[in-house]
Amino acid sequence: MNRLFKTSLMVAAMLPAVAGAAPMTGDKEITLGGAGSSDKDFDDTVFSVQGSWGQYLSESSLWGVRQTVNARDTEGESVKFDGSTRVFYDYHFGTGKARPFIGASIGGVYGDRVDETFMAGPEVGFKYWVQDKTFITAMAEYQFLFKSGSDAQDRYDDGVFLYSIGVGFNY
Repeated sequence: MNRLFKTSLMVAAMLPAVAGAAPMTGDKEITLGGAGSSDKDFDDTVFSVQGSWGQYLSESSLWGVRQTVNARDTEGESVKFDGSTRVFYDYHFGTGKARPFIGASIGGVYGDRVDETFMAGPEVGFKYWVQDKTFITAMAEYQFLFKSGSDAQDRYDDGVFLYSIGVGFNY
């Protein structure tokens, strides 16, 4: 009986930590991530920063806005900037600390090195809560560019993959 009581007490003490890891309806989140690359002589360097803001429609559904800014520094040229702004919807699976998700985004691409155009595509990712309101995230997106709705179907096969890793906070 004493052992059952102790076990029950331990399980009850751990439940708030497990339950607290999953966001609730109405919770908001922000994320921040980055990446970079250079050639072997550092003559061509690219830095990328990505952030997002979102709000949970339910414990599994998240919508929000994602912003990416890229800076490319090539020897002999001025630094070139480009970016993308997109609206996204993600569906999260499970209720524990580790939660995979799938989703889609649509928005625009603009800047010094790209033609201003629309973009859309699916995304897949993973979040792991390291504390009740803090998580790490990794995501892969497929983006295809198009100028109009009729152009989107023709351009779907000509997309690019984007990968990101970052940290996020629920509030």
